[in-house]
Amino acid sequence: MAKFNKGLIRFMSSDKHIKQAIKNIDEDRETTRELLDDAMRQLAKDPSQHTTLGVVLAKYVETLQRSNEQLVKLCGLMSKNEKSEELSDKDFAQIFDQIQNSEDTRDE
Repeated sequence: MAKFNKGLIRFMSSDKHIKQAIKNIDEDRETTRELLDDAMRQLAKDPSQHTTLGVVLAKYVETLQRSNEQLVKLCGLMSKNEKSEELSDKDFAQIFDQIQNSEDTRDE
């Protein structure tokens, strides 16, 4: 299983997949930002909806925070990869964990 995970992570860490991951993060951020702005406009019109919209707003902010973490992680790995031609086993494990966490939070 560990061999499969390493292979998957090596495949996912190619430039093509990194660019796709960044594109997906950007698209998710754009959509989340639009939803957040819409919810904030609704709240501005009717402050009594704060108890209902507050939870929604918090989820949108959490989504933006996760995308920030994903971008930071990708940048760190790309920077490390530029310094050395190969990623360590630890790097691959961290990427795999990040992918798993991202998939788990999408399922919620």
